[in-house]
Amino acid sequence: MERKIDLKILYTRLKKGIVKVVPQSLDDLWHLYNIIYQGDQVYAQTTRGVKVEEEYARPKQGKRVSVFLGIKVEKVYWDRTLNRLRVHGLITETPEKISARGAHHTLNMKVGKPLTVVKSEWQKHQLERLKKASHAKTPPIIVLSIDDEEYCVAVLRQYGVDVKAEERTRLPGKLEAEKRANALRGFFKSTLHSLREAWTSLQKPAIAIIGPGFVKNGFVKYVQNMASDIAESIVDVKSVNSAGVSGVQEALRSGVLTKTLKHVRIAEETRLIEELLARIGKETRNATYGFDEAARAARYGAVEKLLVADVTLRETTNTKRTALESVMRHVEEKGGQVIIISAEHEAGAKLQGLGGIAALLRFPIG
Repeated sequence: MERKIDLKILYTRLKKGIVKVVPQSLDDLWHLYNIIYQGDQVYAQTTRGVKVEEEYARPKQGKRVSVFLGIKVEKVYWDRTLNRLRVHGLITETPEKISARGAHHTLNMKVGKPLTVVKSEWQKHQLERLKKASHAKTPPIIVLSIDDEEYCVAVLRQYGVDVKAEERTRLPGKLEAEKRANALRGFFKSTLHSLREAWTSLQKPAIAIIGPGFVKNGFVKYVQNMASDIAESIVDVKSVNSAGVSGVQEALRSGVLTKTLKHVRIAEETRLIEELLARIGKETRNATYGFDEAARAARYGAVEKLLVADVTLRETTNTKRTALESVMRHVEEKGGQVIIISAEHEAGAKLQGLGGIAALLRFPIG
């Protein structure tokens, strides 16, 4: 199995607010998406259209040239379809030959493309996120959720569940044994094709097979007979009550993939949110949610773990973000831990439903 190359931090000049990195995966782009805010400065190599006046060219004919630009960020877009991060803003630095200062421009950040981020102040949680991203990690993990009605091939990344393929089927009944067997083989063939496409594109990561009943076991035997290379990457086969995407979500909630997912952030985030909901449900008062209640718990030094949805930090006003980061600093100063939860998966969506911020407490507060 090929190990993932980690985010490269080329250098830091924190007194000047400068950090230069090279993202090496989609997960790294996701981390940067949650670190780059409105008002930051971002510098990178890009292309821009310019007007040229040449002797034999039509007047003002445009062409695109490669230039190094700096922009003041206005908006950051996460483009999962094209696997890139789009940073849009006003140009603040440009070569003399390109008269574009003050114009709008979008930097398309891709894997392997260096960029420099400049902030007025780097928060501790932002630096910790970069530091963790630069540590060794396992590759993404493929989960195939299957029964006799549907399958789903999903990739578990640090930011959430990335569905690669889905298909529903209607097999003949068990009384038509021969027809059912032939149809099942055709269904398995289609499933294996989708699984191979995902597995090959991701440099052959580990695979977990889940689902209700015995169909998942039959598919594993089919893979062992038809694709021994893929069979070698199957590290876990587990039972859940559902197939499809709901089966993947169930597996994450129930923890049956703990062995497979021990290095994937989404598993830990799901566990924390399930613990939060369990505490709230028991009314033990050792958990709280919402900004005002979390801020009050932080003032008392009661917060063991502060859970903040990434979208709550990212998509808010500067005033509200400043207030939120003040609470986060209070928690860290009192020895608590701040954990940013991705809203791209089910657990993060649940946290959003609680106001985007919650806390697991060391002790109840009145």
